[in-house]
Amino acid sequence: MDTPGFAVRASGLSKSYPVFSSPAQRLRQLFLPQRHRGETTFWALRDVSFHISKGETFCIIGQNGSGKSTLLQLIAGILPPTEGNLAVNGKLAALLELGAGFNPEFSGRENVVLNGSLLGLSHDDIRQRMPSIERFAEIGEFIDQPVKTYSSGMLVRLAFSVAVHVDPELLIVDEALAVGDVYFRHRCMRKVHELKRSGATIIYVTHSASDVRAIGDRCLWLDAGQVRECGDPESVVSHYLAEMLNRDTRYLDAVAPAPSFSQSASTAEPPELIHGVPNVDHRWGNGNATILGVALTTPSGRAVSTMQPNQPVVLRVSARANRALARPIVGFVMRNHLGIDFAVSNTLREGFPLHSMQPGTTITVDFHLTIPQLYPSSFAFSAAIADGTLDAYAMCDFIDNALSVSMDASLQPIYGYIHLPCEVGVNQRLGQDTYHEALHG
Repeated sequence: MDTPGFAVRASGLSKSYPVFSSPAQRLRQLFLPQRHRGETTFWALRDVSFHISKGETFCIIGQNGSGKSTLLQLIAGILPPTEGNLAVNGKLAALLELGAGFNPEFSGRENVVLNGSLLGLSHDDIRQRMPSIERFAEIGEFIDQPVKTYSSGMLVRLAFSVAVHVDPELLIVDEALAVGDVYFRHRCMRKVHELKRSGATIIYVTHSASDVRAIGDRCLWLDAGQVRECGDPESVVSHYLAEMLNRDTRYLDAVAPAPSFSQSASTAEPPELIHGVPNVDHRWGNGNATILGVALTTPSGRAVSTMQPNQPVVLRVSARANRALARPIVGFVMRNHLGIDFAVSNTLREGFPLHSMQPGTTITVDFHLTIPQLYPSSFAFSAAIADGTLDAYAMCDFIDNALSVSMDASLQPIYGYIHLPCEVGVNQRLGQDTYHEALHG
C-alpha cells in the first residue's frame, strides 16, 4: 500500500528488451515464441530503487543511453517494468519525447483539447485554460495549424504549456526543453519554480549541472542502467562531472599526439608556496599534478574570511607537477550557496599561458580579483590544474570547494545576486564629452 508522503517509489525496477541477430529471428520469435528463443537480452535498467517524496524536485542525470528516458517512461506508465515494483501516487503530467501524445494531423488547439482530456480535464476546464495555454506557448496563429507544420521549438512550447496548465501533482520533464530558445527556457524555469512553491512534485532530467544545483532537492545518477549514486545534488553532480571528465581524459590520452615541451621552460621555484587546502568536498584528476595549497588573501598577504564590496583580493593556488606537463593550466571556480558556478577562469582564459612543467616543478599562481557587491551569503572557491587547451584538456587535480568565505552581511541589502556599479543620470544627452562630468556635478 502506498505511503501518502511518497509520490514515487521504485524497488528493484528493471526493464529489458530482446535483441535479435536478424529480422528472420525476430519473425520466428513472433510466431513461435517457445520454440525459437535465440535472442539475447539488453537491460536498459537493472535493479533501480529509489523514492521521491511529495513536493520534492528530483533530478536525474547520466550519459546518453544510461536509461533516463526509459525510467521516465516507466514512471509515466508508457512502458511496463520487466522486474520490480513501481508505485506512483498523484495526478501526473509528462513532457517526454518531442511530439509524444500529439497527433501530427490535428491542429495545436485540437491537440490541447485531446491531451487535456487524457489528463482528466473536462471540456469546460480546457476552455477556461485555453487562453493561458496560448499565452504561455506564444506560437500565435500556428495554434490553429496542423502540428506537423511546427518546428521543434514550437512543439515543445505547446507541449510544456499544456503540461503545466493541468495542475499536475507530479510533473515529469525530460530533456525536451533543451531545444527551446533561451527566452522560453527562462519562462519554463520560472514556471517550474512556481510549481515547486505550490507543492508539486517534479522529476527533471537534464544535462545542465547548474539546473540540478539550482532546483534539485535530490539527484539520481544513472550509469549503464544502474544507480550510481542518489542524494544531495551538489555531491552527486560533482561526482558525475568528475567521472565524465575522467572518461574524456582517457579518450584524449588515447587519441592525442605525444606532447612537445619547450626547451626553455622555466624551472625556477616560486618564492612563496601555499601549503594546505582548507576543505576538500571532492577531489579528482589523473594525478599528473597536485594542488599543494589554496588561500584567499589581501594584496599584502593577510588572510580573508569575510569579503567586502569592491575589495581587491588574491586567490593563490600552489601546485606541483608529478609528471611532465606540456601545457599546464591553473584555474578556479567560484560558487554561490546553491552550488551554482558564479565565476570561472584560468590562466589560459586570462591570456597568461604557463611554461611547461617537468616532474617535481612547483608553481604558485595568483589571481588578482576585485570582489563586487554580492548578496550576503557564503561562497566557495574550487581550484584546479589541468594539461592541454581550453577545448581539450586532461584534468590533473580538481578540488571542490577548497575554501569558503562569506560576504559581509552588515551592508545595504542586495536584491538579486549582485549590485552592479551604477551611476544615475536624469535627462542627460548621451555621447557628449561632458556626460560623466555632469553626473558628478
